[in-house]
Amino acid sequence: MSFLSPVVFAKRFILGLSTRNDQVVEENIALLLGQLFETPEFADCFLLEIKLHANQKVEIFIDSDTGVTFEKCRLISRHLEQHIDEQGWLGEKYTLEVSSPGVSRPLKFPRQYPKHIGRTLEVTLQQGEVKQGKLLQADAQLITLEEEVKRKEGKKNIRELVQTIIPFDQIKKAVVKISY
Repeated sequence: MSFLSPVVFAKRFILGLSTRNDQVVEENIALLLGQLFETPEFADCFLLEIKLHANQKVEIFIDSDTGVTFEKCRLISRHLEQHIDEQGWLGEKYTLEVSSPGVSRPLKFPRQYPKHIGRTLEVTLQQGEVKQGKLLQADAQLITLEEEVKRKEGKKNIRELVQTIIPFDQIKKAVVKISY
């Protein structure tokens, strides 16, 4: 067990920061979610991110192979609240939010891609090049994008569709682009 120096403790107390061990809380929440996601009702769910804020607010972002519903978020939240309250990890007053990441957040895991087949992605590669196109295929190793490429042929501008295969290890960031 580590102890805080009186100065650090005072700073945290004055700033309203908790003295809890955030890493342990995160690990415990991740473990609880891992166990819950092994049950048949939640087997298609997976954890994307846990954010602990200084004001006793916990944000949990989950995703699902079949889509995240309000009901799933509610049930997951209730499950976590029960354990957090029983164990006293966050004290008596805290805010817990369980939600899907939303379309503006980057895709983090290969298993997020298949449900976006047919949608337009903007993919930033590790070397900085940006590609945008329709997602045609996604598996555990790579994605296939259909891009519109422009080239000149004499005085004419020619547009053609080209399929580009991109391995996941070359993707720095990928975001679903919503067209209106």
